[in-house]
Amino acid sequence: MLAIKDEIKELLESVLIAGVLAFFIITFVVQSFVVQGHSMDPTLHDGERLFVNKFIYNFHSPKRGDIIVLTPKGDPKRKYIKRVIGLAGDKIEIKDGTLFINDKMVEEDYINESYIRENLYSIDTNGDMMGDEIHSTAGPFYVPKEHVFAMGDNRNNSLDSRRLDIVGYIPYEDISGKAFWVYWPLTRIRVLDHARYPDLT
Repeated sequence: MLAIKDEIKELLESVLIAGVLAFFIITFVVQSFVVQGHSMDPTLHDGERLFVNKFIYNFHSPKRGDIIVLTPKGDPKRKYIKRVIGLAGDKIEIKDGTLFINDKMVEEDYINESYIRENLYSIDTNGDMMGDEIHSTAGPFYVPKEHVFAMGDNRNNSLDSRRLDIVGYIPYEDISGKAFWVYWPLTRIRVLDHARYPDLT
């Protein structure tokens, strides 16, 4: 009887330790995230599950090209996943579907398709803005200190920093972490490729 009680005690202790470790990991180290929607096509697909490194930005600020999970303005329950395009002090501009960072043209081999729409907003009969449309020309945007500017790789289907009223410039504290590994579905397991821009400082 005593041996059974000892085994039960050891089991409960193991479960407790595992629970504490899981809580610590989820809270401070790594968390799972489910991609919803098509804003990051073709890099990430709807329904894919990935891991997010939650502590990496405790050691350095986000880098241009990082794929991040962020909280949009005024909606702490929602999470978006986007790619960091602009860093603090950057000038971001889109001209006829081409990205310019600090007046340098950037070739993006990861975007889904060319821009297909030209209008910035649709206007109702009273002259009020109704809904936004993705636009082939936008900016310039000037990224504030301790903020980033992020966009989805599917530029024609992404609610991102181009909408200053909903996402806009993203403060560091609203970044949950850096996505680094897709683990589901099993047929698409991969480490994420974070674009780099060697010609930009």
